[in-house]
Amino acid sequence: MLRRTKIIATLGPATDDVSSIEKLIRAGIDLVRINFSHGTRADHQRRVNAVRECAAAQGREVGILGDLQGPKIRIAQFQYGCINLEPGQKFVLDTGPEEFEGTQESVGVDYKQLHEDVNPADLLLLDDGRIELQIDKVDDLRIICTVKTGGKLSNNKGINRKGGGLSAGALTKKDLEDLKTAAAMQVDYIAVSFVRNASDIRLTRKILQENNGTAGIIAKIERSEAIETIDEIIQASDAVMIARGDLGVEIGDAEVPAIQKQIIERARSLDKPVITATQMMESMIQSPVPTRAEVSDVANAVIEGTDAVMLSGETAIGRHPEKVVTAAERVCLAAERQPSTRISRHRMDRRFKRVDEAISMSAMYAANHLDIKAIVALTESGSTPLWMSRIRTAIPIFGLSRHAESLGKMTLYRNVYPLFFDVTHFQRDEIKREAIRVLECRGLLNTGDMAIITKGDQDGVYGMTNAMKIVEVGQVV
Repeated sequence: MLRRTKIIATLGPATDDVSSIEKLIRAGIDLVRINFSHGTRADHQRRVNAVRECAAAQGREVGILGDLQGPKIRIAQFQYGCINLEPGQKFVLDTGPEEFEGTQESVGVDYKQLHEDVNPADLLLLDDGRIELQIDKVDDLRIICTVKTGGKLSNNKGINRKGGGLSAGALTKKDLEDLKTAAAMQVDYIAVSFVRNASDIRLTRKILQENNGTAGIIAKIERSEAIETIDEIIQASDAVMIARGDLGVEIGDAEVPAIQKQIIERARSLDKPVITATQMMESMIQSPVPTRAEVSDVANAVIEGTDAVMLSGETAIGRHPEKVVTAAERVCLAAERQPSTRISRHRMDRRFKRVDEAISMSAMYAANHLDIKAIVALTESGSTPLWMSRIRTAIPIFGLSRHAESLGKMTLYRNVYPLFFDVTHFQRDEIKREAIRVLECRGLLNTGDMAIITKGDQDGVYGMTNAMKIVEVGQVV
């Protein structure tokens, strides 16, 4: 059975050799995530090269997602590495000195405008919300707080303001350099961290294009203010990621499930892919099996319609990377057997703006009402398979393209399976027959199966899909 939901695996020390990457690809990953928060440019290039070589050896298309660090707001370091904070004690966050070693009474902050963004009574959440500080007053560059929830606080932990509102821009100087690196490596997607609004996405796209990058832009939704303009952000992006860690800290963990459902629904409605991320199978960093709660979490994201689930520390630093992917696949397949994952009324009451869009929707309607085994989309840009993938169905969509850029982007689309196929190598009357043969050779279609083919009258031209044909394998002319 083909899995419709895509699996993204983060690479790191646990998957840093060719053998580990080979195993991940064999286990079924669809994309890898290169986390620019860690490692050097040489590390990233080495991993990307290894993924591409291993994928080619296995005859697979595996996408590359570069994830920018963004303006992670952190405390500085302590004299002895960590302290223990007790409820009720006073503690100072100091944005003034460039470098000083933190003590039991105070610590520096790397975001030097923090004192301008906060007010008395604000609640600051440190270390993913494990430590809570309530602001008593702002004294010049010193933020004087009372500890509400204490515990161990160690070097470089992140800071969030309850309710959001910190003004740090989405792109740092490091991100700008990493964008250039990502463009040079020709990654398929760039994820922008801590997006505030659609302008952050437009700025990223401008800088990427100036560096000859062609990657799709993914907006990571992890700030509370991003929720307020979610439609604009989705429309400006090529995909969105629900980054539930920092988002949960800012809006409260109890609010995340409903927001996740809302974002998945809006992204699909606006014809954009969506990734669900953070702690999908966190316990498997150590354990060889997931918890029942983690299984339910992954399954619910699949049933809600997410295009992909993303594994972070589970594969980057975990003890069982291959087992995590196998477990995620098992859960996705089980969830996809639910009838609700095959029922869709997407765009049933809307008019279409483009001919290729209308063909995409028509093909899916026909496929869901006939005994169709596969949809074969001959595509230049990948737009036709993307539109098709917004329709819930169990019928596989094969995106056949000659462009590496398009194949890479299609690795993210739910229920779309990218395959290399160069229409310019064949005569016009051979194309449909040869396209079907590609699937037959892979055991994906058999003689007598019915399939739908979509293509354009002008082969090899972007945006020109204007025809669909229902064919029987073995009788294609």
